[in-house]
Amino acid sequence: MHGWIIMDKPHGLGSTQAVSAVKRVLRQCGAGKVKVGHGGTLDPLATGVLPVAIGEATKLAGRMLDSDKIYDFTIAFGEQTDTLDLEGQVIAMSDLRPTLAQVEAVLPRFTGPIEQAPPAYSAILIDGQRAYDLARKGEEVEMKMRNVVIHSLALRHAELVSASIAPHEPPHDPVKWTPKQVQGDDRVGDVTLTAHVSKGTYIRSLARDIALALGTVGHVAMLRRVKAGPFTLQSAISLDKLNQAANGGGIGQYMLPLTAGLDDIPALSVTPDEALALRQGKVLTGKPHTGLLLAMLGETPVALVESSGPEMRVVRGFNL
Repeated sequence: MHGWIIMDKPHGLGSTQAVSAVKRVLRQCGAGKVKVGHGGTLDPLATGVLPVAIGEATKLAGRMLDSDKIYDFTIAFGEQTDTLDLEGQVIAMSDLRPTLAQVEAVLPRFTGPIEQAPPAYSAILIDGQRAYDLARKGEEVEMKMRNVVIHSLALRHAELVSASIAPHEPPHDPVKWTPKQVQGDDRVGDVTLTAHVSKGTYIRSLARDIALALGTVGHVAMLRRVKAGPFTLQSAISLDKLNQAANGGGIGQYMLPLTAGLDDIPALSVTPDEALALRQGKVLTGKPHTGLLLAMLGETPVALVESSGPEMRVVRGFNL
């Protein structure tokens, strides 16, 4: 079995637990021992698109880590937590609430190339230790600034300070915002945004920095990934459907082919002899192409290849 299961990860489940759930279903479906990995960690707080690679598709998991992502997220103003989300301890408070107009005005400052400091509670390695392990021990964690790109940042929804705000539950569909709900000079208690971001972007840091730029503090109250690389919520399945597959439905009906993770890579048809050479790691010559290509023998992926000038070298080979 080689391909992708795109999970709509539920709230409270870690990415590692999600991978374990897929492994369990594969065992129950008689798939035997199969490599399984994921293409981009989601915190337990977060929901949404989690690409799970199976078999030879695990060789492409790194490409998912490097891909752009799109998130819906809610910033709750007034409290900053140590984890920068609703699961942490409050470390700063402010009575100031921004107006909707102020929120709209500040967003362009966070669009395009920006610098941000990752959260102390993150998996970044510091002297061989995870930052979150150091933070949990109460140690001072200095996070270095990093360059990321916010391709777009749009306001989707806002709640008035005076409005009765229900506890934040991860929505199954993107919330809709209409200008009639909140006026520009109204003060808001929270806002929901959609961000299209580059690899390495921390939404929790983005929320913190937006709140600080507005003269207040805030934290992420809801986070939902709606797109990761080529994968969207349209192809994602719930944990319930995954469990149904374990109970006899079969996981194959929910699996996308290995090539689904390579929709942005042009295909290159190769002959059986050329396919054999690529599988042996040999360099092909005489192919007038440039850039990254997916070598295909009929309908079978052979290798990801990099072509420069007259030579074509294997980047990732597939044992299919």
